[in-house]
Amino acid sequence: MSSRNTIAPQHIVLAFSGGLDTSVALVWLKERYHCRLTAFIANLGQGAELDTAARKAEKLGADEVRVADLRGEFARDYAFPMYRANALYEGQYLMGSSIGRPLIAAAQLRVVEEVGADAVAHGATGKGNDQIRFEMTLAALRPDIMVISPWREWDLSSRSDLLAYARRHGIELDLSSGDRPYSIDSNLLHTSYEGEELEDPEQPAPEGLLFRVRDLADTQDEPETVEIHFQSGNPVGVNGKPLSASAVLETLDQIGRRHGIGRLDIVENRIFGMKTRNIYEAPSGSLLWHAHRAVESLVLDPEVAQLKEELMPKYSALVYRGLWFAPERMMLQTAIDFSQQNVTGDAILRLHRGTVQVIGRRSPHSRYDTAFATFEAEDVFDQRDSSGWLRVNTVRFRAGLTNGTATP
Repeated sequence: MSSRNTIAPQHIVLAFSGGLDTSVALVWLKERYHCRLTAFIANLGQGAELDTAARKAEKLGADEVRVADLRGEFARDYAFPMYRANALYEGQYLMGSSIGRPLIAAAQLRVVEEVGADAVAHGATGKGNDQIRFEMTLAALRPDIMVISPWREWDLSSRSDLLAYARRHGIELDLSSGDRPYSIDSNLLHTSYEGEELEDPEQPAPEGLLFRVRDLADTQDEPETVEIHFQSGNPVGVNGKPLSASAVLETLDQIGRRHGIGRLDIVENRIFGMKTRNIYEAPSGSLLWHAHRAVESLVLDPEVAQLKEELMPKYSALVYRGLWFAPERMMLQTAIDFSQQNVTGDAILRLHRGTVQVIGRRSPHSRYDTAFATFEAEDVFDQRDSSGWLRVNTVRFRAGLTNGTATP
């Protein structure tokens, strides 16, 4: 794969969202290569904008538009495995965009097979994370496919250049948030916002920009309790109602939205080493993360739980860096999924004004034993036995003191 293609493609499948970058990319690709172009739109739950994107692709000159409903696959085969790992990038980010890109690229390759294309393209910038996530996936699944990255080929070097190009070519843009469009990505898990005024990390988001969850001042006065049911580490129902994988995310999204759950304003470290300011709204992901950990706390062996905590940052970094189809991620997933065999049960959460509080949990496989945990009189644990454990495990400190190496 190369950003400078010496062989002209005959048929390109472009991952298309309808935003500024992919709209300009579609027109530029048609101008540059004069070949057949299929616009591929992946439905990961972004909502009404799908129809708008499809009409836009046709208007901009796509020879064919393919829309794939990937919501169930996204939830079941991508989001849920990631949440079984309790994955957080840099301790905060739930990676709603990171986990979406491998699926889009994999589905894009399915379209390649269906239409007989010989090339794929994406609108990710040459300095961002998404180009890596797309192209790592493409390399893992179809290393021989021609990949065209317009941002690494054209002479447009900034968003201002793209806006000027769009004006010259009559490309309509959504300017509902201001004179210049922000970079916004939505799916069942989250909405992300970056660019424009958000590039100043000192300044709060402009009024009215964030639309997914309610501002705290607008949330309801009374708290709400929600119960999430898990089967082998996967959420399978909410408030006693069995639900499909995508319906779980949709239901939790609506519940979390009205309580202002999941808004996060962070400066994160991109793959190339630069820092970027992003705002995320992830109501469903936030609820799942808390609920899954609550059920795990009852079930996992203590040493397994500790090891899983140690593996999580590595697993999260792999997902963030686009290595979903890499063998090391799959190896870790196997270990994580082994730990999930008995993670079945319910977590009860209380939601109020942006906060999530675990107030109860239960599991038929619970290892919690009141006989051991109680502070009252019991006969299963002889407290005098602790003396031997402590004496053995403090040998190194007493030996150091004897040798004169201990420091105060």
